[in-house]
Amino acid sequence: MARALWYVAPQKAELRTEQLPAPGPGEARVTTSFSAISRGTERLVFSGAVAESEWARMACPMQAGQFPFPVKYGYCATGIVDAGPDDLRGRAVFALHPHQDVFVAPADRLCPLPEGLPLRRATLAANMETALNAHWDATTGPGDRIAVVGAGVVGLLVAFIAARLPGADVTVVDIAAERRDLVEALGARFALPDRAPKDCDVVFHTSVSAAGLNVAIDAAGTEARIVELSWYGDRETPVRLGGAFHSQRLQLVSTQVGMVSAGRRVRWSYRRRLEKALELLADPALDALLPDDIAFDDLPARLPTFLAPGASGLAPVVRY
Repeated sequence: MARALWYVAPQKAELRTEQLPAPGPGEARVTTSFSAISRGTERLVFSGAVAESEWARMACPMQAGQFPFPVKYGYCATGIVDAGPDDLRGRAVFALHPHQDVFVAPADRLCPLPEGLPLRRATLAANMETALNAHWDATTGPGDRIAVVGAGVVGLLVAFIAARLPGADVTVVDIAAERRDLVEALGARFALPDRAPKDCDVVFHTSVSAAGLNVAIDAAGTEARIVELSWYGDRETPVRLGGAFHSQRLQLVSTQVGMVSAGRRVRWSYRRRLEKALELLADPALDALLPDDIAFDDLPARLPTFLAPGASGLAPVVRY
């Protein structure tokens, strides 16, 4: 038997028990150690705000149920393979799987962790993939002046990669001044919105707010690219396209992890991208992005607080 988290109604989740099949040929059974809650995406799922037009596209790889409810959702799980192919048995793996204490999955969907990468930190892999894909879409390079508007987990991972580009000048902009120490520990500068840099070569926006997007537009230099990572669900979002937007020939482009960036797609598979994302998590400084743990048994009771609109904090880790 296995237990899994199901989103069953707006602002309501529950743990459900299900019969777990024995692994078949080419499958493996994983006992989960940790999973991470993707705060932005799962907040929309929890509130029933996934637009109907996106129900098929936003299904996660091993989802059960259908949007809006009930749905078993999530994509940041790590654990140990306890049954399956010999080359995987006993290994620590990452899987794009919903929150569940033990699960069976195709062996080729389990990605072994690099030697020494802690299972807990490896739950950031899906968000690191998003950050890596965004950099490919942005075509960032050495020496660029880069702004990241929004200091959530994805924004911080974008800044982490950017700060490792030779000569790059990287600033993270957020309304939460308490994020300054964390940002600086990752190698970037911090600024409040009224002190955001100007004339940037590339600006990433991750704050899921119209105000943040307008700060990003204002920070862009002539012919700069503004890369939008936020997912707004079914909300309409006003964008200020007057002022200097046209005269400066700014580019506003979306990035989304569901497809490998066009500039890499010929050579990079989803598997190769995920393996690289796991490699990029080697730095222990990234543990600071995972300050909170929730016991799996406590998830239904605590999710309304963690996923409330405007709730503070980073990525809660579910401990099994």
